[in-house]
Amino acid sequence: MGVLLQDLHVRVPGVDGRTGETPILEGVTASLREPRTAVLGLNGSGKSTLLRVLNGLMRPSSGRINVHGIDVVASPRRARRAVGFVFTDPTAQLLMPTPLEDVELSLRDELGDPGRRRQRAMDLLEEMGLGHRMHHSVYDLSGGQRQLAALTSVLAVDPSLLVLDEPTTLLDHRNRARFLELLGDLPQQVVFSTHDLALAAAADRVLVVHGGRLVADGGPELVDRYGAWCVDGFPGEGTQNDDGAAGA
Repeated sequence: MGVLLQDLHVRVPGVDGRTGETPILEGVTASLREPRTAVLGLNGSGKSTLLRVLNGLMRPSSGRINVHGIDVVASPRRARRAVGFVFTDPTAQLLMPTPLEDVELSLRDELGDPGRRRQRAMDLLEEMGLGHRMHHSVYDLSGGQRQLAALTSVLAVDPSLLVLDEPTTLLDHRNRARFLELLGDLPQQVVFSTHDLALAAAADRVLVVHGGRLVADGGPELVDRYGAWCVDGFPGEGTQNDDGAAGA
C-alpha cells in the first residue's frame, strides 16, 4: 500500500487571454511507499497542484491516482476521508472560533455523543501542547499554534496519509523544531512540499518538480543537487517551452 501516480496530467483553461489549455502537471508517474516524502520545486513548478490531487482537491485531466487502495478520481469523498491535508496558511482551514470547537467539528461523524466528543478533542489538544489555548480565538494564536491546531483537527479522524503544503513557512524557530519532532513521531505516511532544504533532507524520499514535470526522484541526496539546479538550471530546462507551467 502507498501512493501511486500514473501518467498524471492536470490542465486548466488558458490564462491571460490565451486560447486552449495551460498544462500544470505533465506525465507525472511515481510510486511512494516511504514514510516521509518531500516535494521540492520553485514557486509555480506544480508541486502544490501535485499535493492537491492526492485527496481530490483538484481533479486531474488524465492519469491514475491511487492512495492506500483508494482510486482518488473514482472515489474523491473516500479519498478526502483517508487523506488529511494541511494548508500553508492554517487560518484557511480553521473553520470554528476556537481550536477546541474546530477539533470537535472534525470528530462530529466519529463521536455522536457531545460529551465524549468534547473530551476527546480536549485530550488531543493537550497532546499537541495546546491545552492552555484550546478556548482562545484562533486569531489570537501564533502562527505555530494555528498550524498545530489545524494539524490536530486533521489527525483527529486518523487519516492514513497526511499531506502538508509548505508546513513550516509561517513557523518561527521554536515552533519549527516542535513541528519537526511531531512529524517524526506520526504513524501516518506523510507527503509534504517545502522550500526548507533542511526539512527536505530529513525525508526518506525526495521528488523534484519543475515546469510541471517530475524531473528527479530519489533519496535525500537530491536536496544538494536541487540547490545547485536552482542556481545553474534544471535538467532539460533548455528544451522546455517558454510558456512553462502555471501551477503553484
